[in-house]
Amino acid sequence: MYVSMKEMLQKANRENYAVMAINCFNLETAKAVIEAAEEMRSPIIVDLLQDHLLEHLDIRYLTKPIIRMANNAKVEVAINLDHGQDVAFVKQCLHEGFSSVMMDASMYPLEENIRITKAMVELAQVYNASVEAEVGDMGAVAGDHFTNDEMYTDPDDAIRFINETGVDCLALSYGSSHGDYPEGYVPDFRFDIVEKIKAATNLPLVLHGGSGAGEKNILRSIELGINKINVGSDFMKAQKAEVQKQLAENPEVDYPTLVHQTMAAGKEVVKRYIELSGSKNKS
Repeated sequence: MYVSMKEMLQKANRENYAVMAINCFNLETAKAVIEAAEEMRSPIIVDLLQDHLLEHLDIRYLTKPIIRMANNAKVEVAINLDHGQDVAFVKQCLHEGFSSVMMDASMYPLEENIRITKAMVELAQVYNASVEAEVGDMGAVAGDHFTNDEMYTDPDDAIRFINETGVDCLALSYGSSHGDYPEGYVPDFRFDIVEKIKAATNLPLVLHGGSGAGEKNILRSIELGINKINVGSDFMKAQKAEVQKQLAENPEVDYPTLVHQTMAAGKEVVKRYIELSGSKNKS
């Protein structure tokens, strides 16, 4: 069942849970994510990062097979462009059949972010696709550029943005960072940001950088109105660890078997996050 994020996030909003969005970059990772969702009877979002699509595999070769997987799935599946920053590329993704796109113009001043995003929302309606956006500026673990106070979402800006653009969901910066946190590190979250925006708009809100964010932080975020949680690093880290394990135990393992084992390891991570998000048995 291939759908946009709009309806699945609206349902999550009504019933107070979150839908997992997992970063994929090829057919194998997408297949693992969809199978995990089917086993958990959960809606799922396949997130395809703009940088991965530009550097790894062109959307013309990747999108249609994943759409076919989604259509054949026993649960609702959305394909979402993650952090689409190039307007022309976001438009191309809509044309190629993405059911959802993130128009990330958060690096621009608020007025420009509103203008760019509003135009994309209007275009996406032609394709019956949903649009995610971001207000605030999340950092990244790489290079120790963690999210700091100056990067947090201003709730008043976010409320104005939602009202003027008509986006279907909004990503907030309130403590998490992109990437793989150091061992034992758990970020502090500014939950008051989520509370104020949710109370004023009741829009589905999004947590980016869910990997390693901490179970308590995630559960509290969902309680306050986060309805989409992005995870990439934990999913990929599990697959990398499985490659190392398999090669250490059996250096002569054939490549198809190796790939199959990494998919199984990735599925377990996705299933754990689905359980945590409250979306199990919601499809």
